[in-house]
Amino acid sequence: MMKDQVKEILEKYRKSEKFQRPPPPYSLLPQFIDHTLLKPEAREEDIIRLCREAIKVKFYSVCVHPCWVPLAKKELGETGVQLVTVVGFPLGANSWETKLEEALWCLKQGVNEIDMVMNIGFLKSGHYKACADEIKKIVDRTGIPIKVIIETCLLSEEEKVLAAMIVAEAGAAFIKTSTGFSTGGASAEDVRLLRFAAQEKYKVKASGGIRTLAQTIEMIQAGADRIGTSSGLKILEEAKGTPV
Repeated sequence: MMKDQVKEILEKYRKSEKFQRPPPPYSLLPQFIDHTLLKPEAREEDIIRLCREAIKVKFYSVCVHPCWVPLAKKELGETGVQLVTVVGFPLGANSWETKLEEALWCLKQGVNEIDMVMNIGFLKSGHYKACADEIKKIVDRTGIPIKVIIETCLLSEEEKVLAAMIVAEAGAAFIKTSTGFSTGGASAEDVRLLRFAAQEKYKVKASGGIRTLAQTIEMIQAGADRIGTSSGLKILEEAKGTPV
């Protein structure tokens, strides 16, 4: 049944008109960006700097590893910059119990959103219910926006649509293209496909390898509602003096 639905979605997508959203004005660009630092070698001073940069330019959020959540929470305070962390990162191969406990601990520390990695091996093995159940448990138990990373570079076109259907069924707020730690990152074509497959049931976050203003605008025009990048300051500097 799911395979038939996937085929139908892909056929409609290939016949559909190419989606192209107008680029946002420069003043709104920071609110698309999750200011991200997920390098394993990141130090305390790097996390503090990340938070202060986000506060200064009013990025939507900062995204850090769970171990840095308490520090980031303290730094961000009541500034309005949201706090995002990752769960099951970067492989997604933990047990669902481990992912859930990690998510609940992060919730207790005061995170606003969680980016969790789907179990890619389960998806490729056809264990679709297990993938959906894992996501739904975290969505239901945390009650905050969950973004599900599907690692598009490892998936066929059909598997991307299957992943999209699973994310929609599980009630996650976003589908996210990539961790940035695999063989490839976000592409505008993947963003368009995931947006089309969403049927307005979730939003799309583009992440992985987005380092320039041109890439950022391309992703937003393709339908991305959020951009995950460690190059946010560079992107905003590029945007100064442009028509964007």
